[in-house]
Amino acid sequence: MIISPGLIIILFILALVVILLAKGLMIVQQSEAVVIERLGSYSRTLESGVNLVIPFIDKPRSITIRRYREVKGDNLPLVVEETRIDRRETVMDFPGQSVVTTDNVTVTVNGALYFQIVDPKRAVYEVENFTQAVEVLAKTSLRSEIGRMELDKLFESRKEVNDALQITMDEVGDKWGVKVTRVEIQDISMPEEVEDAMRLQMAAERKRRATVTEANGQREAAIATAEGEKQSSVLRAEGDKQAAILRAEGERQAIYQLRDAIGAEDPQLVVGYMLGQKYLQVLPDMAREGDRVFIPYEASALLGAMGSFRELATEVGEPTNASNEGLRRARQMMTGEAGLS
Repeated sequence: MIISPGLIIILFILALVVILLAKGLMIVQQSEAVVIERLGSYSRTLESGVNLVIPFIDKPRSITIRRYREVKGDNLPLVVEETRIDRRETVMDFPGQSVVTTDNVTVTVNGALYFQIVDPKRAVYEVENFTQAVEVLAKTSLRSEIGRMELDKLFESRKEVNDALQITMDEVGDKWGVKVTRVEIQDISMPEEVEDAMRLQMAAERKRRATVTEANGQREAAIATAEGEKQSSVLRAEGDKQAAILRAEGERQAIYQLRDAIGAEDPQLVVGYMLGQKYLQVLPDMAREGDRVFIPYEASALLGAMGSFRELATEVGEPTNASNEGLRRARQMMTGEAGLS
């Protein structure tokens, strides 16, 4: 079978077209981008989907990316050239950095950086190695922020440091087409002697707080006790006041009732009678408690007073046994005293 030259040319052209189509079709995955250069100059940025390029004229521009690979527990940097730019959020865990605080304490800080490429063109043309540039900027900003703080403030203000780092890096990263989403301080390592001193300081602080809390509790308890005693005293005084008022009112009513019973017009006579009754009731107890009873020197006047009291009592009714007994023993003791004198 003889193949004509025309058929060969047609087959060659078809093969060339197929090759050109294969080279000219570029499929970009979702969340990826490709920067295309035409004859050495920037042409356009290919987004996700099927894109047509001119073979041998349009070429993708590679981007230098620095990554870390863990080898035997150490993070070793690895520089690679990639033509497809990942536009997803990327995390960069950079190694620990030695930082000196304002109180001259050297600490090692490990951080993590989250960033995203928002403009592939700037990431390719504005900086040679944008990942390395972002890492160096993060380390420099970290030293600058922590270098203005004391060690105690660093532990308390970790969120403030993260926010300050994000603002600083976001301003510079915008020029490189990189959006820094967040910066986080993962770990802060200190020398062993500094850690021991901080543990002692924290133990002393906890002890001080416990002492202050206990003292406040005792003070509150003392205040509550004093307030309770105060209220109790007020209530007792109020009760004594009411009792005294009731006793006075009872005695007043008793005087009026006794005055009406004996028909006495003179109130002093009624009061004298009541005093005599009280004296006669107490006199036997006084005689039982000791051998001597102190009575007024004017015995005749006392007997006369008792006689008048007895007459008043006889008018009202028979005197009580206590009154008779007290009067009898009083007369005996006065008679004995008179005999001795």
